[in-house]
Amino acid sequence: MSEEIEKIKVLIIGSGPAGYTAAIYAARAGLNPVLYTGIQPGGQLTITNDVENYPGYPDGVMGPEMMEDFRKQSERFGTQVRYGLITDVNFDSRPYRVTVDDAVPLIAETIIISTGASAKWLGLESETRLNGKGVSACAVCDGFFFRGLEVAIVGGGDTACEEASYLSNICSKVYMIVRRDELRASQIMQNRVMKNPKVEILWNHETVEILGDEEVVGVRLKNNKTDETYDLPVSAFFVAIGHQPNTEIFKPFITMDDSGYIKTIPGTTKTNIPGIFACGDAQDNVYRQAVTAAGTGCMAALDAERYLAEHELT
Repeated sequence: MSEEIEKIKVLIIGSGPAGYTAAIYAARAGLNPVLYTGIQPGGQLTITNDVENYPGYPDGVMGPEMMEDFRKQSERFGTQVRYGLITDVNFDSRPYRVTVDDAVPLIAETIIISTGASAKWLGLESETRLNGKGVSACAVCDGFFFRGLEVAIVGGGDTACEEASYLSNICSKVYMIVRRDELRASQIMQNRVMKNPKVEILWNHETVEILGDEEVVGVRLKNNKTDETYDLPVSAFFVAIGHQPNTEIFKPFITMDDSGYIKTIPGTTKTNIPGIFACGDAQDNVYRQAVTAAGTGCMAALDAERYLAEHELT
């Protein structure tokens, strides 16, 4: 006789601010949520040193410490936090089926997807080594630490232009490293950076190396037109070449945009499948902040609670 498959009322896939907030609300509602942390427990904030823009931490907080606080709070109300990766899903019919670590099958009445998105990186060794020490993929998060200093940002799309404009309000000079001889950004964003006296665009340039031992002190660049390589002194290096939502596993079932972000019904966290909700950066390609992720995590838990009540599954 085969072992009975565990049935979960509210399954939360992914940790981070969205997942843990969803867990806090679902647990307080008596829904006994189970949260699987995924491959990076705590999400992107676990590789973020100082977080100064999250309400409630007047002196700032280390990213890993904040995620530990979130986890403890969710567990305090009864969330089962489990370490594991959801490797397969089947949303053809309810209850929905998932597999953990290619081995353990589960079924769930409702599912909250909070798998987040990962920044795209250049793939340099120095980029990894100096991450959090002057290398960042979020100007809004970390630009403040380099106010009054000269910085560099790599990328040529809307995000890069937007972040370059943001940094120009804080930093004394912003070098924008663009691989081609044109920007991919919308015309309005191109005009904004080109007319900004504090932004200098370095056309046809590639990043060879980020310089520094304990912190960023410069960047080594190559001019693709002349093959010249030279060092540019900067105090920070921002990567703005895009994000990749961690949603690949859900593509056969969940409606997404062309970039892989999950589409939700406006004003809700509802997806195209009843009983499956999405929150945080997995469905947000605009704001991508911890506080907005937490807000949608709250929404997802409330949406799941109402769904269960309407279907008399509570």
